[in-house]
Amino acid sequence: MNFSYDGRTFRPVENSASGNVSGGTTFYYHQSGDIVWAEYGGGGVRFGQLIGICDTEGRLQARYQHVNDNGELLTGICRSAPELLPDGRMRVRESWRWTSGDHSSGESVIEEFRADQARP
Repeated sequence: MNFSYDGRTFRPVENSASGNVSGGTTFYYHQSGDIVWAEYGGGGVRFGQLIGICDTEGRLQARYQHVNDNGELLTGICRSAPELLPDGRMRVRESWRWTSGDHSSGESVIEEFRADQARP
């Protein structure tokens, strides 16, 4: 399969309790070759960034950092696997771990959001 993250916008639909993002967080993804990056914010996050490497199946190994609404700077690592939904949007299943704060881990799901569609 050939997945491209470039120009896609995502919002969380599931997250573990120790995660900081919520349905109000929006991720703006970019891709050049095997490098993927994103900016994100909202839903408890004032500003965040993600950078990762994408394999040929669209799986990501990434690092992220953000400042939350409490002014805390948090960092973590994430492994993500995409899937294509019947309507052509992407869903990404993520396994993550904080590398700061409480060092907890969790899982989340983000889905592509398009302006012409209802929120996921």
